[in-house]
Amino acid sequence: MRRSFKFLLRPTRHQEIALTACLEDHRQLYNAALEHRRTAYARAGVSVRYGDQSAELKHIRGDDTGGQGRWSFSSQQATLRRLDKAFGAFFRRVKAGRTPGFPRFKGRGRFDTVEWPKDGDGCRWDSQPGHPTATYVRLQGVGHVRVHQHRPVKGRVKTISVKREGSRWYLVLSCDDVPAEPLPATGAMAGIDMGVASLLTTSDGGQVANPRHLAATAGRLADAQRDLARKKRGSRRRRKAVARVAALHGKVRRQRLDHAHKAANALVRAYDVIVHEDLRIANMTRSASGTIEAPGRNVAQKSGLNRSILDAGWGVFLTILSHKAESAGRKLIAVNPAGTSRTCSHCGHVAKENRVTQAGFACTACGHAAHADVNAAVNILRAGLALRQVAEAA
Repeated sequence: MRRSFKFLLRPTRHQEIALTACLEDHRQLYNAALEHRRTAYARAGVSVRYGDQSAELKHIRGDDTGGQGRWSFSSQQATLRRLDKAFGAFFRRVKAGRTPGFPRFKGRGRFDTVEWPKDGDGCRWDSQPGHPTATYVRLQGVGHVRVHQHRPVKGRVKTISVKREGSRWYLVLSCDDVPAEPLPATGAMAGIDMGVASLLTTSDGGQVANPRHLAATAGRLADAQRDLARKKRGSRRRRKAVARVAALHGKVRRQRLDHAHKAANALVRAYDVIVHEDLRIANMTRSASGTIEAPGRNVAQKSGLNRSILDAGWGVFLTILSHKAESAGRKLIAVNPAGTSRTCSHCGHVAKENRVTQAGFACTACGHAAHADVNAAVNILRAGLALRQVAEAA
């Protein structure tokens, strides 16, 4: 399996300046390569490819030894490949008839990652293995940077990335051949219903609370954003206000990730088979504002629901659950959620009237009453087991 390991970097002041310069030079390389492609096609109708721009890197580095020449050649190639992938995604969207979204120039706050494609080529993980107490990574042009390694790295380090998040720097190791860590069988199975009042409800009645991290920080975030709106663009005070807003958003994101990891761990340890809804979150959180000709209805209510769904972090949780289930040898099944909240788990009767309230379910045919989310989770589990039976028979 391929897995990523993320660690906090602890650079010195001089190393932080060098990391910032490295990020800025790679951003300028990305923007220059994008301008090259745009100009070549606009003036001569020529499509510039990654191979053409990679071949020019040698001359660019030779002419700018104190700038672009300081950094790893491979990392600069990775930046050019990043632009090439953006163009590839643009042309795929055009071909599919979707909103294309032409690749854009990267501002100072829009380019925060540099990648080294191979351990040992311009970078070296655990560059001082003989050190008794600390772990270091060596980056060309930066030096040996201390890493806060809070867990062991498993598998073979494939790529190394450095990422800036606010005022913090992180190291991301992408590793191949990471061994699975199967857990002992429990013999238990569960369906889970995702929600806003509770993050999830299992078919056996268990619930995981939704901590609503964004709602808890909404007051401080609103104050920080109002303060930001009053600052003059380009000023040093505005940069500080931007950093404060980013720090609050970063804290909410880390809290949400931490809660998702803990909830997914609990599920994977408790159940051999986990069935969940195959949610289309992008469609569920689409704006209801409509158009000028056909304005939407209940726009404010839909906006609040969208904010609650995104604050719950369903997509983050399901992604983490998928990775942990794969590593633990658990079976994860996704089913179509249509009708699961209106179907009686006792007799199978489907009716809109069965859902009495947000939390109450009472079947109009057989009188079965239960918590609405538990009833839906039971239906989800049955649908998943039916899918597994069909797959095994095939």
